[in-house]
Amino acid sequence: MPIEITMPKLSDTMTDGTLVRWVKKENEAIKPGDILAEVETDKATQELEAFEAGTVAKIVIPEGGKVPVGGLIVVLAKPGEDVAAVAKGVATSSVKAAAPAAAAPATSAPAAVPIPAPAPAPVVTAAPAPAAASAPAPADGRQTGRISPLAKKIAQEMGVNLSGLQGSGPDGRIIKRDVLSASTGGAPVAKRSAAAAPVAVLEAKTIPLSSIRQTIARRLLEAKQTIPHFYVSIDVQMDALLSLRKAANEQLAPVKLSVTDFIAKAVATAISQTPAINASFTPTAIVQHGTVHLGIAVAIDDGLVVPVVRDAQTKGIRQISAEIKELADLARTRKLKAGQMGGSTFTISNLGMYGIREFQAIVNPPEASILAVGGTEARPVVKNGQVVPAQVMTLSLSSDHRVVDGALAAEFLSRLKGILENPLAMLI
Repeated sequence: MPIEITMPKLSDTMTDGTLVRWVKKENEAIKPGDILAEVETDKATQELEAFEAGTVAKIVIPEGGKVPVGGLIVVLAKPGEDVAAVAKGVATSSVKAAAPAAAAPATSAPAAVPIPAPAPAPVVTAAPAPAAASAPAPADGRQTGRISPLAKKIAQEMGVNLSGLQGSGPDGRIIKRDVLSASTGGAPVAKRSAAAAPVAVLEAKTIPLSSIRQTIARRLLEAKQTIPHFYVSIDVQMDALLSLRKAANEQLAPVKLSVTDFIAKAVATAISQTPAINASFTPTAIVQHGTVHLGIAVAIDDGLVVPVVRDAQTKGIRQISAEIKELADLARTRKLKAGQMGGSTFTISNLGMYGIREFQAIVNPPEASILAVGGTEARPVVKNGQVVPAQVMTLSLSSDHRVVDGALAAEFLSRLKGILENPLAMLI
């Protein structure tokens, strides 16, 4: 009997999904574990994994088609079945029922399970304006078509010439894997000229909102409309921490600890010393959490996700570092599991690597606070009555004023500053 695969409900708020890309084609054999398609939901783009062997007999929903939860999307022929007969046997009424505008649930159990992906983080970042795909390549070798911010950054760092590169993302968008492929011989590579001036290619166009972007917009609007935000900032002298990090990395080579790793450990320590900051607002009470589930905002091709380091206050910096690296890799390859996302009690968003000095992030409900981390740079400071250079970082805390008062926010940032400026204390 043929296998009917329907659109699964991948989140509590999901009502429909969009078939972004079919990885498997009609008449192609599959085995358990193969990825059938990429599905965009209201949360993220997720891979649909097969757990039964068979052959793709009939793709019901084409790429770009939208179908309600429970709607038929593809029919597989089981091993030994006549693929052509199965395809022919897909009733016209079933195909119509599964069309994007009016799908009906299939009666048999689905033969694929989704690989969960996290909800986007409600942190505002700027995305580059899309340019005309048919325009000539700029002098600096940048691709003039659609390219994700992460892919663009990697291309610039690796010196990959993106002109003429075909993207494998939605609507031909160039994403991380395209750049990495090009860097290994899949496309011409050219060194970026330091003297080349940026060339802007502008085009007026209307870009429909994806399900993910609609969710981001809804969550951001809800957070800003319903949460009374306030912001406090503090400057931290990072010289001692940078020296400690350098010494640690020399001892731990080839393992490398990042500044973010130290900040995450320091935040977990500061929260333990200021537990009231680790809370959530409810209509009848403030819920103070008994553990630190630390969310780390990670940039992916479709936006931002927040994997979670659980019970961070109980872990050493090397364990936190290893988990952050693993979670970030899983996030960028869309392999995060449900237990690795959601449930964070405090979030860190770091834009320092982009040269951002400081910014204010939007609180990620139901959390009460989010820490925005800027870059470290040389600034003049006064020590012992003398103006001297120091490596300084600006930290900005966004908080829900229903939960966190100004004095509490200031106390937390002061403790965090003290830990970062005397980093040996967090390692003892």
